[in-house]
Amino acid sequence: MSEIFLDTETTGLSFNDGHRIVEIACIETKDLVPTNRIFHKLINPQRDVPEEAFKIHGFSTNFLSNKETFDQIADELLSFLKGKKIIIHNATFDLGFLNGEFQKIKKEFIKKEIVVDSLEIARNKFPGTSNSLDSLCKRFNIDLSKRTKHNALLDCELLREVYVNLLDVKEPKFNLSISAPDVNTFLGGEKKYNRKIVKISEIEIEKHQKFLKSELKKNFY
Repeated sequence: MSEIFLDTETTGLSFNDGHRIVEIACIETKDLVPTNRIFHKLINPQRDVPEEAFKIHGFSTNFLSNKETFDQIADELLSFLKGKKIIIHNATFDLGFLNGEFQKIKKEFIKKEIVVDSLEIARNKFPGTSNSLDSLCKRFNIDLSKRTKHNALLDCELLREVYVNLLDVKEPKFNLSISAPDVNTFLGGEKKYNRKIVKISEIEIEKHQKFLKSELKKNFY
């Protein structure tokens, strides 16, 4: 089954308070393996970006002023999401903004039934501890060195790694178990293994015995 790891950045904490989305990113996977298909947009929120939000994601009002508005990217986003399971960390937050934006332009909502909230999974698995994306990355030894600011595309990839660990799923690995070609195919079909037996001389045996008696008594560590 195909999955979408989704994250947004916004101007504030609540769509109902007049805040808007400024960045949205989605990474598509197939059975949790990246397909290299992504959806990533910076969005003009059509309002100012408060200083508190700017400190978090680094997108200023001026920088976003010439970007596409949400209504201009909505159909492309819905097409990208269609028919896939959506995985979000703290889904209530992102869905509140996404469905608020869709309602504003009279588009279909994202149904909760197709959304998996990785925060709920983490809380069930690690009750009573911090289960923010940062905390989970540290718990699972996932590299956070690139996360100097909140970035939706980077956070999607971090979320994918966290989710794999939450489910105790092994990361996909190359199949190295495939048998190597039969050596006979390179030798004209005839078995030509080297079976020559090398005999050790008496002098070499004597030297070896002297080595065992003397050198190995030393402490090499």
